[in-house]
Amino acid sequence: MARTSALSTRVLLVCAAIGVATGIATALWTPLHGASAGVAIPLYGLVLGFHALPGVIAQQVLRLPWVALLTHALAALIACAFVPVMTGRYLLAALVFGGVQEGVSALTRYRHWEAWRFLLSGVITGAVLALPLWFAFDVSALAPWAGVLFVVFFLVGPVAWTAVGLAIGSALRRAGVARRTA
Repeated sequence: MARTSALSTRVLLVCAAIGVATGIATALWTPLHGASAGVAIPLYGLVLGFHALPGVIAQQVLRLPWVALLTHALAALIACAFVPVMTGRYLLAALVFGGVQEGVSALTRYRHWEAWRFLLSGVITGAVLALPLWFAFDVSALAPWAGVLFVVFFLVGPVAWTAVGLAIGSALRRAGVARRTA
């Protein structure tokens, strides 16, 4: 007897479409990484939070296991084709953002798709990223207000982009993208 997979062809195609769209957007977003990292370090959390989009959109549309991680990986691969110098960063962002999103979903046993669950994953991702990047950017050498803004924006950035992803995912669900995906 054939076992049905949660990742049907339809699900894979939806993940691929979201991954391609967000991968191209990520490649176009890349100059802001350099600008904020070089000139406005406290704002980097807002820029980096953009990487929450692929997984949030995929999970909001499909509400299935593994779609966040898969869509993040596809988005990273597409972005790498346009900006190969960022390959390591894109793949690491896919692993961190997708991993946290899948982890929070797994903790709720893939049964809760309310906004709070998505926003919680945004806060956790921001906290996970803020700590190592605090040291990478030597934020303690900046003015105290810049350090406070750095932490605040690392927590707010992924949450704000998660809210954007929820809006996009909800619109795609209403448009019928999620029909017969399971």
